[in-house]
Amino acid sequence: MAAGSASQAGAAGDAGTGAAPPPPASAARMRLDKWLWAARFFKTRSAAAAAVDGGKVDVAGDRAKRARLLQVGETVTIRRPPYEQHVVVRGLAELRGPAVVAAKLWEETAESKQVRERLAFQLKNAPTLTFTGGGRPTKRDRREIQKVKEKW
Repeated sequence: MAAGSASQAGAAGDAGTGAAPPPPASAARMRLDKWLWAARFFKTRSAAAAAVDGGKVDVAGDRAKRARLLQVGETVTIRRPPYEQHVVVRGLAELRGPAVVAAKLWEETAESKQVRERLAFQLKNAPTLTFTGGGRPTKRDRREIQKVKEKW
C-alpha cells in the first residue's frame, strides 16, 4: 500500500504544479499573435495582434484572427509595406528567444524571397526626387512628382 500511496502522491504532486503532459508533436498548436511575436516578426505581442486585426496577416490564404491556432507546416502571409512575406511555420515557441532560435521557427518560400529581394533592389536604386530650386515646388514640379508617385 505504501508503494501505491507514493505513486498516487507523485501523481497528485504533478497535478498540483499544473504541469500537464505535452501534447503529441503533430497536435502542437499556438496562437497566431504569440507565434508572430516569438518568431520576431513584431517587437511586441500587441503589435503582432494589431497587425492581425488590421488584416496584415493571412494563414493559408484566409484572413486570420489573432487567437487562431497555428501548427507546423501552415503557410502564413505577412504584409509589412512595401514587403510581403510568405513563410512556412517550421516550429513553435512559447517564449521569445534569441534571433538565431527565432529564425528556425519559420522558412520563407523561395518565390517570396526572390520577389522581396527584387523589390528591395528597386527601392534602393530608385531615383530620388531632388529640387534645385529653393522653397516650395512649383506647379510644374508638383505635377512631375505626382507622375512619379502614380507609377509606384
